[in-house]
Amino acid sequence: MINYIIQVILFQVLFLAVYDFFLSKETFFTKNRWYLLSTAVMSFLLPLIKIPRLQKAVPAEYTIWLPEVVLSPQKVIEKAAWYQSIDYLDVLFYLGCLLFLIVFIIKLIKIVRLISVNKVEQKQRYKLVLLSKNSKAFSFFNYIFLGEGIAKEKREKIIKHELVHSEQKHSFDLLFFELLKIVMWFNPMVYVYQNRISLVHEYISDEVVSKSTPKENYINNLLSDVFQVESISFINQFYKHSLIKKRIIMMTKNKSKQIKQLKYLLLIPLLGSMLFYTSCNDEKSEQIAIKKEQMTRYIETKEGLKSSVTEKETYMDTFFGFGDAEKYKEVPYEDLTKQEKEEYDNKKSKFESIAGKNYSGKSLFKVKVLKMPNGRNAISLIADSEQIKSLSKDKTSSEIQEVVEDVPFAIIDKVPTFPGCPEGDKTCFNKSMQRFVAENFNINVANELGLPSGKKRIYLQFKIGKNGVVKDIKARAPHPELKLEAIRIAKKLPKMLPGEKDGKKVNVGYTLPITFNIQ
Repeated sequence: MINYIIQVILFQVLFLAVYDFFLSKETFFTKNRWYLLSTAVMSFLLPLIKIPRLQKAVPAEYTIWLPEVVLSPQKVIEKAAWYQSIDYLDVLFYLGCLLFLIVFIIKLIKIVRLISVNKVEQKQRYKLVLLSKNSKAFSFFNYIFLGEGIAKEKREKIIKHELVHSEQKHSFDLLFFELLKIVMWFNPMVYVYQNRISLVHEYISDEVVSKSTPKENYINNLLSDVFQVESISFINQFYKHSLIKKRIIMMTKNKSKQIKQLKYLLLIPLLGSMLFYTSCNDEKSEQIAIKKEQMTRYIETKEGLKSSVTEKETYMDTFFGFGDAEKYKEVPYEDLTKQEKEEYDNKKSKFESIAGKNYSGKSLFKVKVLKMPNGRNAISLIADSEQIKSLSKDKTSSEIQEVVEDVPFAIIDKVPTFPGCPEGDKTCFNKSMQRFVAENFNINVANELGLPSGKKRIYLQFKIGKNGVVKDIKARAPHPELKLEAIRIAKKLPKMLPGEKDGKKVNVGYTLPITFNIQ
């Protein structure tokens, strides 16, 4: 969101720079009005164009890395104080929005009150509101407000001026920027936009009225008139001292030549550069953008390569095989696109955390990227033939087959289910696991070990077998006693509903990080 806001502000700065340097001094007032309105809208839309929406959701087949369980020395899940969980940046944003909304409503009420308490005369093309005991002059939609203190001979030219605002719906423009100020009150460019378009409104009105009135007389009257100013930002005011000089300069300026309208073509390279910016990633060398497609799962068997297309959309396919897989071309990491690299990094760490070492402690599998027959790259888990063979000296064929069956955790169709949870519900599984550990882990063990203060972390690894029973429990901890405590907890886990792949029950591995603080 912050990145989006920064881009919006950046684009508005560029649009306004083009306006101030090339367009603001030209007499194409109506075109300038539409330029300001359209670029204000485009600045919000452009950042959304061709920006890859990378979903950080973890695919179902990789949910083996469980959410971290955080414990406190009091044997409860560590909970931050309520004030620590507050995002103060969000609070500031919404408070600002609320404040500016209130100010906007107050201004609207003020206008409504002026209409209700003063005399209103219905005219053919507008409604005239006569303000008692003041000399204000402004308009809002088809309401023209005139102070009774203004001389009657001056009212006609004021009404002509304000009637242009009314008929050209200038109040819509100002209201648009007023609403933008509510949601982007922190953006100074919105205020600049509103200031610029207010001035363009006056130019348009002056141009129309001066056609039917001698320009010298109109300017002299403008200089001699001194009216009170209403402090409402979304009304068109006849007299605003800060704008008088600019209005007179523009009225006395020669009409711009039509060829100067070519300046608006500056929008083309400007928009092109903005679209290029929003389409590029942060890398120095931009890769060709790829789209998510339905993932194909490849498994190499004795009968050959088997594949199945899933409903899950990913940037890369998955492959599981044996040997060195020389018949498939290996793709270097540097040749992957940004999307593929992020997907690969995410899945590779999970492969290695669970399947990196088994039984003998030696690496049985290698993670590579291979080019598949369909032309897509696949994150591949390759079983090391030599290591598999070495296991056969000490293990039976059924044990070796169990090693193999542990691997397809990455392509399971149905994840294990915690007792009491809906079948295959990952969220319920994660929450139930966190609750179980928090309720059963004896954190007092850590207090008796004399560990240095600070955050400590335990990594607990286990598998949910084909029968739903937890097995192959391992732990890594800063102290042997903590390791034993983590293993004790894992052994107490209830029997689960096992995971499935192609309708068959399979072993599924998990890693559970447990964190606690030593005071």
